[in-house]
Amino acid sequence: MKLFVFVALALMAQAAAAETVQVWHHGPVPLDTLVCADVNQSSDVSRICYDKAERFMVIRLKSTYCDYCSIDSGTAQALQSAGSRRQFFESRIRGSGSDGPFDCMTHAIPNKYKR
Repeated sequence: MKLFVFVALALMAQAAAAETVQVWHHGPVPLDTLVCADVNQSSDVSRICYDKAERFMVIRLKSTYCDYCSIDSGTAQALQSAGSRRQFFESRIRGSGSDGPFDCMTHAIPNKYKR
């Protein structure tokens, strides 16, 4: 019984500690199902969070979080390892059009991230 109570309390604490960020044009997004990495280099891209199963990414650009949909894991990994993350982001993720190749305003947002 004590073990059950301990596990239940641990799970509640973990759920309560789940981080939620405010994403531009989207609203609140919980990050508990995304894998996040802070970028420690001098870059406008300061955090990258990705859900491989849902092909969904949240990126912090300076202090603003933006989301990207239908983004493949190869592109997400290439962003993470790019020499210039901002340059890679501008050319491969934001793209040349107003919506870019992965913009969630023109690509389906995974159901679990819809508000």
